[in-house]
Amino acid sequence: MIARPDELPGATAAASLQLLKQHSPLIHCLTNDVVQTLTANVLLALGASPAMVVEPSEAAQFSRLADGVLINIGTLTAARAESMLAAVEAANQAATPGYWTRWRSAG
Repeated sequence: MIARPDELPGATAAASLQLLKQHSPLIHCLTNDVVQTLTANVLLALGASPAMVVEPSEAAQFSRLADGVLINIGTLTAARAESMLAAVEAANQAATPGYWTRWRSAG
C-alpha cells in the first residue's frame, strides 16, 4: 500500500504559490548531486531563489541568512554530511525553517 499525503485544497495551494512568488525566498539546498539541478529548477519555477552552498564553513554561514533550508540525505557522503550538520546547527540557532528528506526505494 502506498501512503498518500494529505491533499492541499486548491485555494490554499494557489494562495501559497502566490506568496512564494511575491516573496521569492532564498532557499539553501543541500542535496545529492543526482537531484541538485532538478531541485534548483523546481524552486526557480515556483518563484524561490535556490542556492547550493556545500562548503561546511560557508554552509553554516549561508543557512543563517537563508529564508529556508532544504536537506536531502540521499547518496550521502562524509563531506556532504559535515556540511549538512553545520547548516542544520546554524539554521536551528537562527530559527530558519527547514525540511529534511531522504530517498527511499519501494518495497
